[in-house]
Amino acid sequence: MKRIVSVSLGTSKRDHAFETDFLGEKFQIERIGTDGDWAKAMQLIRDLDGKVDAFGMGGIDLYIYVAGKRYVIKDAKKLAAQARITPIVDGSGLKNTLERKCVSDIQKKGLMELKNRKVLMVCGVDRFGMAEAFAEAGADLILGDLIYVVGIPVPLYSLKMLRLVGRIVAPFVVRMPFDKLYPTGGQQGVIIPKYSKYYYNADVIAGDFHYICRYLPPKMEGQVVITNTTTKEDLQLLKRTGISRVITTTPDMGGRSFGTNVIEALLVAILNKKIEDIEEENYYSLLQELHIEPRILDLEKDDD
Repeated sequence: MKRIVSVSLGTSKRDHAFETDFLGEKFQIERIGTDGDWAKAMQLIRDLDGKVDAFGMGGIDLYIYVAGKRYVIKDAKKLAAQARITPIVDGSGLKNTLERKCVSDIQKKGLMELKNRKVLMVCGVDRFGMAEAFAEAGADLILGDLIYVVGIPVPLYSLKMLRLVGRIVAPFVVRMPFDKLYPTGGQQGVIIPKYSKYYYNADVIAGDFHYICRYLPPKMEGQVVITNTTTKEDLQLLKRTGISRVITTTPDMGGRSFGTNVIEALLVAILNKKIEDIEEENYYSLLQELHIEPRILDLEKDDD
């Protein structure tokens, strides 16, 4: 049996583990939260290094991509360095493959018409591939990187603007303490409605769930959320606020959807290649073979 472990800086309240089969092989998949404790996360990776088949880095990104250029987040690099034997991934490889494919599938399969729909991405540089896919589908993008990440209330309305701002801001942002950029540990449960008019004016709220939830207004008006990791409690929260539908880029696994870091770690373990030898086409082919497709939940019809 192969073992996949996501070591997360997020809250341990979201921990989950289950066993399943992929391509005739058994897998144990586990998410372990360290409640924002960096020392604990580092020690856990050191303890499991060489004893598991692949690590996912949860609650943190190792890289952000802006217009084809990759920037390394300083704090995340220290965490990744603790794995010397077992491959470790942050999910960024799938943000340019699985999430791009998800948006394309939504449009092609008639799950939702995206053309001319107003799509708010709370943070576009975190998921540049998804942002590009929305633009290709003809959506009207509102990119909240300056608003919600940097704290400057200026929306960006095009990928061109995001590329320009990203090239200027990214070199400085990746050197900042990560907990200043993204909620970790117990902060993941704290909701601070901020600049809510951009949520209200959008048809779709897209991107990382914790970014979306962090600034979620208490009462929405039937908007659709397209995101990654959701638990049953997350779905109940979104339903209470008035979200009508949730589409996750990752499938249901044991009663919840996992983050892209977990799915990428799974693919790495199946491919059994060095990370530097894996190409995007390897991911695309394997995603097709595993039949990994968007998960659609109509909250207005779901009474659970």
